[in-house]
Amino acid sequence: MNLLKACKLTVYLTLAVFVASCSTTRVIPQGESRLKSNKIVVKNANDINPSALLPYLKQKPNSSIIFGINPFLCVYNWSDGKDNWWGRLVRKIGQAPVIFDRDLVISSNSNLYNHLAYEGYYNSVVKDTVVTNNKKTKVTYLVTAGKQYTIDTIKYNIADTSIRKIYLQDTSKSFIKIGAKLSEDLLEKESQRATKVIRDKGYFNFSKNYFFFHADTVNRNSSASLTVNINNYTRNESQKEAKPQVVYSFGKIYVNLSSRTSITEIAINDSLPELRYDTTYNNNVTIITQQGKPLIRPKVISRINLITPGTIYNEQTVQNTYLRYSTVQLFNSVNIQMDEVDSNNVVTNIKLTPSALQGYKLSLEASSNSSELFGISPGISYYHKNLFRGGEVFNINVTGNFQFKPGSNVRSNELGVSMSLNIPNFLLLNDRFFRGPIIPSTEVSALYNYQQRPEYTRNIISGSYGYSWSVRNRFFYKINPVQINIVKIFNISESFYESLKDPFLKNSYQNHFDIGMGTNFYYTTDASTPHTKSYFYLRWVNDISGNIISLFNGALSKNSEGDRLIWGSPYSQYFRTEVSAVYTWIFGKNSDRGLAVRFLAGIGKGYGNSISLPFEKLFWAGGAYGLRGWQARTVGPGYSQIDTAFTIPNQTGDMKLEANIEYRFPLFWLFDGAVFVDAGNVWNIKQHDDVEDRSGLFKFSTFYKHIAADCGIGLRLNLGFTLLRLDMGLKTYNPATDKWTGPGRWLKKGNYGLQFGIDYPF
Repeated sequence: MNLLKACKLTVYLTLAVFVASCSTTRVIPQGESRLKSNKIVVKNANDINPSALLPYLKQKPNSSIIFGINPFLCVYNWSDGKDNWWGRLVRKIGQAPVIFDRDLVISSNSNLYNHLAYEGYYNSVVKDTVVTNNKKTKVTYLVTAGKQYTIDTIKYNIADTSIRKIYLQDTSKSFIKIGAKLSEDLLEKESQRATKVIRDKGYFNFSKNYFFFHADTVNRNSSASLTVNINNYTRNESQKEAKPQVVYSFGKIYVNLSSRTSITEIAINDSLPELRYDTTYNNNVTIITQQGKPLIRPKVISRINLITPGTIYNEQTVQNTYLRYSTVQLFNSVNIQMDEVDSNNVVTNIKLTPSALQGYKLSLEASSNSSELFGISPGISYYHKNLFRGGEVFNINVTGNFQFKPGSNVRSNELGVSMSLNIPNFLLLNDRFFRGPIIPSTEVSALYNYQQRPEYTRNIISGSYGYSWSVRNRFFYKINPVQINIVKIFNISESFYESLKDPFLKNSYQNHFDIGMGTNFYYTTDASTPHTKSYFYLRWVNDISGNIISLFNGALSKNSEGDRLIWGSPYSQYFRTEVSAVYTWIFGKNSDRGLAVRFLAGIGKGYGNSISLPFEKLFWAGGAYGLRGWQARTVGPGYSQIDTAFTIPNQTGDMKLEANIEYRFPLFWLFDGAVFVDAGNVWNIKQHDDVEDRSGLFKFSTFYKHIAADCGIGLRLNLGFTLLRLDMGLKTYNPATDKWTGPGRWLKKGNYGLQFGIDYPF
């Protein structure tokens, strides 16, 4: 028996022993049972999703890891019931079974009834059936949804004429409409919406508690007449306590950067020498700091603020001001307190708690595949959040990428140093154009990159200048009016260069000067982190280069091939665009499960002074963030074989298509798991007429036949502030061999890849 067969036999025997010993009820006391499952059946309402009712059940069964199996439940049941080292170990690693509780079923029935009433199903009936077998209990909740009422008339009774005018002007956005289903949920949403509208008009003391709704359903056939009452007294008050609503204005504004918690505390303790502070008045804002040099320049503090003394109170303005201070990385916390000082003025107290100004970060990515090629990418970065006392964030990063094959001289080294300065201001454009919740910024960056491969040595110098801003915290924009890239290639192997048969590919390995512009558009339905609800995002990245320089072609010299030169190198002229769309469904007991789907497409083309894209702009596939069954740059183009001219594979193309689907689920402690499927490839959109091999050329009629595919599993350590990820991708279809790979060959040489990364792949 060879070693491989012995390993397989050991794995199979281990699995057999585990399955045979997998009891989930052994530790459950006599007379009790484990809650195995809950099921909700809705008899008469197709618009009610039973799964949406599951969160309202008081007792939930143990979660399954995958396919209904929870191995940690089995591990817990290995306990011998004794308080020895073995018992403590398996109880710590395993997951305790949920003991069925009849009282919680009764509470769940009540919860379901109340929730259905809140959603507009009145007098519903909820029953349950409980079936126990072999200490395992299944509970089925039978729901008969109650009667619904449709709003057919709406009346308004609003005591204050000014508020009546504000409310009736905005009814087009009201949740309450003729034909809508009556429910407490609907009325709550409407009172919250209208309250915000009214407060934005200066009514600082107004709240949703001034709303009173009356629905008349007597002697009506499934319809309701709804009256909206807005009184001058709240639900907690009597009519005798009614008082007119008052419009407020913004009064004085204080920004507190001192160690004291409030303006009042400063005033009370002003006589103490250790509490001395300085005050600065700038643009209607009083800034309070500890005595000495302030953390941030007063002009910057006042520029972030959007509140203006003397203007009508507006809640959205307060919220936008809060978000603007929060986006400046200088502060750990931001607190805004509005205090009523007289009958029509509010004072704004903004308390800012500074964060650590400097720090560093470490990162590490690694990959391996069954061809014994290893890759390690370490990185270290230093940051300063307030370089010139204006909230400027300075970053310097040192990164490396080392690929090698143990026992051989096959290796590739890459080192890079990058610097960036992010200024919280849209330079050259007035602030009045950016009054939203996110402060625009200007970024200047520079990079030097050294690459040493067996075939060549290359130096890259890059720089950019650009602007970033957002709209409604949904749309994020970044525009670089200037992007410069200078590439110099040294020590290029003559045999390697001559082995490149495709002139387009050959052109990518030349010195070149790249100057152009780039844009990055990002849209998301939820910009918060961590995500607790399903969300979608779309990213669209564009680069265009060489067009402005081409206007001066007549003044530029040429080389022997007719290329126009800048500083002795041909300048690049091309466009490149890439779009990726991701939807992630969040679900589970604690929003701890997710199903993420991504589609990515990119294409680029050289023209004018370039016949191809520069090498660094070509598309590639594989690695920890793409096709995880392949090492980076080892897929395609099309069904091409690995180019032997490269000691370390470097397969690239002008076009890329990729799709991914990943199911994420909790395991135990801080560990999460994942199963995934990846598919995609890169292609060339054009090949030189002298090249006979068309295996990498994209054709609409056949491209789908050449899509590489893999599946795999992943293990993630979720530390909260970051996520460490280990994925194992197993090749299922390789277009280079035109073969599907079955499970029996997944772990053989050349058929899998191990990828280590930081954060989710998409």
